[in-house]
Amino acid sequence: MPSSYDLIVLGSGPGGYVAAIRASQLGLKTAIVERENLGGICLNWGCIPTKAMLRSAEVFHNMKHAADYGLVAEKISADLDAIVKRSRGVAKQLNQGVTGLMKKNKIDVVMGDGKITAPGKMTVKTDKGDEELTAKNIIIATGARARDLPFAKADGKRIWTYRHAMTPPEMPSKLLVIGSGAIGIEFASFYNDIGVDVTVVEMLDRVVPVEDEEISKFLEKSLKKQGMTIMTGAGVKSIDVSDKGVKAEIEDSKGKKDSHDFSHVIVAVGIMPNIETIGLDELGVQPDERFHIKTDEYCRTNIDGIYAIGDCTAGPWLAHKASHEGVIAAETIAQSMGKDAHPHVMDVNNIPGCTYCHPQIASVGLTEAKAKEAGHDVKVGKFPFIGNGKAIALGETEGFIKTVFDAKTGELLGAHMIGAEVTELIQGYTIGKTLETTEAELINTVFPHPTLSEMMHESVLDAYGRVLHM
Repeated sequence: MPSSYDLIVLGSGPGGYVAAIRASQLGLKTAIVERENLGGICLNWGCIPTKAMLRSAEVFHNMKHAADYGLVAEKISADLDAIVKRSRGVAKQLNQGVTGLMKKNKIDVVMGDGKITAPGKMTVKTDKGDEELTAKNIIIATGARARDLPFAKADGKRIWTYRHAMTPPEMPSKLLVIGSGAIGIEFASFYNDIGVDVTVVEMLDRVVPVEDEEISKFLEKSLKKQGMTIMTGAGVKSIDVSDKGVKAEIEDSKGKKDSHDFSHVIVAVGIMPNIETIGLDELGVQPDERFHIKTDEYCRTNIDGIYAIGDCTAGPWLAHKASHEGVIAAETIAQSMGKDAHPHVMDVNNIPGCTYCHPQIASVGLTEAKAKEAGHDVKVGKFPFIGNGKAIALGETEGFIKTVFDAKTGELLGAHMIGAEVTELIQGYTIGKTLETTEAELINTVFPHPTLSEMMHESVLDAYGRVLHM
């Protein structure tokens, strides 16, 4: 007889496991189905372990510049195997943490490949054979995987996806990174920091193309200064792999084609949703125009009782967006079952994005160009790290903060930062945006001294011609 639930969650990444916890808190009998690792890609192979690797690179970078701080550090070297080992240890610890959370919240975990066979029904292929589950509601949280280039299929030896780049079989000597979104630029930054010769090829006219144009330009300049080769408006036309390395034909922005030799290639050209084998076609679940699952503002698909969240739905493809959608979906389901739940619609303009390259990037809301495109008359403020006492004391004077306001209403439309620890600062502006703050509240907020956060205040002041320390 099939096991029966109020909710089955297919996939246990940051969207799936949060949805399961929130559903359980609301009194729903919940199961989660996972084919590989509890915590999904983010926790095991993405967000967290990459940050562990980037932290190693950051410490290494600081050690190499010890003299700048009045310190002496000699014979410094990077041990790639030890860096990877630390990163995997972090992933393991977090995986065990999620396992503990499932137990604490009395969520049944079924390990295997799940397929929805009809609304409210799922078959899971487990080690012990097929297991039948039924539920009034199903949340699809199957995430996404790295997109392959047709002429450069990842082999784990010479051509890598993010996954291979995290557990590399050897240290690259000369690395080609195709794509300069968050994943590409983070790995480029990591390998460059530990001494690898890195080239980044980006098809569009600037690196990190989703960010504000000034941020992109600043980052490109910084990365080149760190010794990286950056090719924008360029494309990789072909790749030939041999035992000795990789030969790539690259067409530059002027249309000139040249052959270049590399030891390894990282392909970071976007993602594909993991939705092919879970029964969606048979059910008639509608895709969106980019072949992700189409959902409404409460994460509902076109089929009653079936919801979808995270990277298998429309972007932005970020872990925290998935988690938030998990809560929305769980509360919507609980409300439909008569529970005291109050789902809210998420405003995508209030979702911050963070890139952990060196220097870090963080942003929320509209870029200056997008704000103007949307018809806003804007006021823009900027403040550089070099004007901040704490930044100077830290030896981190590279970067700036930029804020964009609606000139008529004073609404904070967007905030964009590049520099040390900006990924920890962006939440201030995100809270402000969520509370629908205007420049008046931000100007009247007292920021602590000496902190990097004072720059956030100064950037707002600058937008209104009131900057103090510049």
